[in-house]
Amino acid sequence: MKLVAIPAFTDNYIWMLHDGQEALVVDPGDAAVVDQALATHGLKLSAILVTHHHADHIGGLSALQSHGATVWGQRSLLDRGVTHPVDEGDTVDWRGLQFTVMSLPGHTAEHLAYLVPAASSPSGHPLIFLGDVLFSAGCGRIFDGSPPALHASLARLAQLPMDTEICPAHEYTLGNLKFARAIEPGNAEVAAHQARCLALRDQGAPTLPTTLALELAINPFLRCTQREVIDSAVRHGAPDESSLAVFTELRRWKNTF
Repeated sequence: MKLVAIPAFTDNYIWMLHDGQEALVVDPGDAAVVDQALATHGLKLSAILVTHHHADHIGGLSALQSHGATVWGQRSLLDRGVTHPVDEGDTVDWRGLQFTVMSLPGHTAEHLAYLVPAASSPSGHPLIFLGDVLFSAGCGRIFDGSPPALHASLARLAQLPMDTEICPAHEYTLGNLKFARAIEPGNAEVAAHQARCLALRDQGAPTLPTTLALELAINPFLRCTQREVIDSAVRHGAPDESSLAVFTELRRWKNTF
């Protein structure tokens, strides 16, 4: 089983898993690039996973209906192309892989993620597709979700195994790392990862997937109990040092950074 990041739009990734015969894609906002990837690899599209309702994640569903793929996602998206509704705790079985569905609201009021445990992952490490909940060195902007919901969702993600491979839907890493350095200038891991990512992007390579272990070391939104992060948030207007207050101020700050 191979994992492929298909670039779409300006900075999206449509993630594809395939075994050389059939393919699964996650959040196909653009049908054309999916069709091109299928043709390049000689694949049949048999499954689609949807994390949330934004157009850059579901915009290609209508055009991809002709493939006859099973589409898993929220019940509220049945009229947008989802054929099999799922929610927290459900499982999706495809080509020997078993995905556990997690409900991770905050970016949007309804947001799903799909976790493949190590036992059935192609890499031997847990693998999660999580849309716009978490990015490398950042997290999703809050639309119809809320700061407490997104904070709680990130706390759930932080409890996954350290070697979990994380597949966000956007190439936002360099911009997020600039913010992370402003928040935590004393964090040497942030500076080192920024140098690695600059080299990757210069080569035209993605900075993703990332890992939970790395994100816990560099991502300020997962580090809201660290002294330097707390101090930066309080100086910028956080009303107290609680993890939620720090997180909420960081997210507000990032909106205009």
